[in-house]
Amino acid sequence: MTYTAWIILTASLVGLSCGLIGVFLILRKMAMMADAISHTVLLGIVVAFIITQELTGVHMLIGAIIAGLLTALFVQWLNSLDVQQEAAIGIVFTTLFAIGVILIEAFVGNAHLDVQHALMGEITFIPWNRITLPIVGSIPKAAAILTLVFFVVLLFIIAFYKEWKITTFDPGLAASVGIPVLFMHYLFMSLVSITTVASFDAVGAIMVVAMLITPAASAYLWTDRLHMMLVISGLFGVASAVIGYFIAAWIDTSISGSMAFATGLIFLASYLLSPKHGLLAKYLKPEETFE
Repeated sequence: MTYTAWIILTASLVGLSCGLIGVFLILRKMAMMADAISHTVLLGIVVAFIITQELTGVHMLIGAIIAGLLTALFVQWLNSLDVQQEAAIGIVFTTLFAIGVILIEAFVGNAHLDVQHALMGEITFIPWNRITLPIVGSIPKAAAILTLVFFVVLLFIIAFYKEWKITTFDPGLAASVGIPVLFMHYLFMSLVSITTVASFDAVGAIMVVAMLITPAASAYLWTDRLHMMLVISGLFGVASAVIGYFIAAWIDTSISGSMAFATGLIFLASYLLSPKHGLLAKYLKPEETFE
């Protein structure tokens, strides 16, 4: 495959995984949690590096997952103390992210781990960092990891589709029929953390947030069925990756930033053209008259 193809494929895998996860974040009214976790995983990555002095390895994933789970736990704890969820997310997000930034500046030194890299990623370097796998041969490491993450996310959504559907729309009913609501919540937060950290190095926090929230929000305007929303959200994530790359090539700018911008373009088009919820449909809909 060409250099361009690997970049688009890698970003498309991010769009697929984040698009699927983002649907449940939107429906659970936890969109801001995506922003929080995509930033607080920085703390887990930094702590893992400080302990091991290595920038690659499973310890980075473990550190990020722990940071994501801590974010969810702290938000839940503050919420139980009657702090509004939005405020709780803001408090935990800014505090843990600030600690991660401080640790980078204080202890990381000259390692290739900085705030700019964390926010914007290094997707242009993806094709050069390769691993060799049986049968498929030499492929970019990020593409291999993101492929694995996509299938893990897809597997868990298929395996627990009914449970997540019920806990999303009616947690009280889920608890009454014996579904472990809290366990399902933290399992979902673990998937969010895994997806986030897998995408982190390639595309950065800003694109992760855009891919987790905007394709799902766009899909929400097109359908009221959960399974269709999952499909449309994933497709919008892929479309954002492709459109964003060519925008970046056209005006010679940040690829990740352009892909995040493309998610906004797709949402704008959805908001205008959606047949049921779109602005144009509401404008053209004839007013009801009463006799």
